[in-house]
Amino acid sequence: MPSKSPGNGLGKPASFFARHNAIVYLAFVLTVILFSIVLGPKFLSLNNVLNITRQTAMISIMAVGMTFVIGAAQIDLSIGSITAFSALLAAMLINATGSIAVGVVGGVGFGAVVGAVNGYLVTWAGIPAFLVTLGTMSIVRGGAMWITNMAAVPIQNKTFNFYFGTGDLFRIPILLYWTVLFAVLGYFLLNHLPFGRKVLATGGNVTAARFTGINTDAIKVKVMLMCGALAGMAGVLYAGRMQAGRYTYGTGDEMSVIAAVILGGTSMAGGNGTIVGSIMGLLLMGVINNGLVLGGLSVAQQSIVRGAIIIIATAIGSRSNQRTK
Repeated sequence: MPSKSPGNGLGKPASFFARHNAIVYLAFVLTVILFSIVLGPKFLSLNNVLNITRQTAMISIMAVGMTFVIGAAQIDLSIGSITAFSALLAAMLINATGSIAVGVVGGVGFGAVVGAVNGYLVTWAGIPAFLVTLGTMSIVRGGAMWITNMAAVPIQNKTFNFYFGTGDLFRIPILLYWTVLFAVLGYFLLNHLPFGRKVLATGGNVTAARFTGINTDAIKVKVMLMCGALAGMAGVLYAGRMQAGRYTYGTGDEMSVIAAVILGGTSMAGGNGTIVGSIMGLLLMGVINNGLVLGGLSVAQQSIVRGAIIIIATAIGSRSNQRTK
């Protein structure tokens, strides 16, 4: 059996213009053209384009973390529930202390702790990541419902709401700046630092990675911690955008994030990853969701389309992985 090429699982990021990446770029362009024809000028209006960036900002940040997790051949289903709890925790801390820093650190720190717990359960207890994070997803979501008795926690701090959600700088949404910041940091970490190569080497062939001296268990814990922390940050931004914490935030986001990462070119089997592709996959899904809403489709019909996208993404990822074996 031929070995994988260097760009497909042996510790190197996927090429920026790899064939799989080109698919999502082409799909994005064709989707924009289709909706522009069907929906008319309102779809390409500046307000609608900026609205898409606001809608996709939080899950784009989560997608950065998920790229590292899937690149290491793991999975994290708990990110949606982490965003909800982190948003509530940030809201309660800001209201109790009046400190934005305490709220942000609390929300992000909670996500990091849950991510670290996920990682240690995967490595030390030997439980598959799917089962571990499925369990923590339920625990954390239940905790978010319990601590406030399912009530929302409004945030009156206007400075927090502006800089972490509702504000615009130079007519560009604050949320877009946060998205770009974490995307750039994730790209640099994955493509230009040894940690990124170790992550992909761990996902590509864990045995070979160990023989080269990589502590693969530590890598798995770190990527799970990172993913949890970024989910916590997404929760903080959810709270800022909606000016409140709610237990419903992030519901279903884990599926959208995973689908976007796979659509963007990261293999479910691990060993490769592309931050740019993941963001493009997320933007594609955001454009589709926005177009469906503008087109007047019901919530049920939108759910059907999203489910179909997840299946297509998984199928494309599976076929791509088979070609590299």
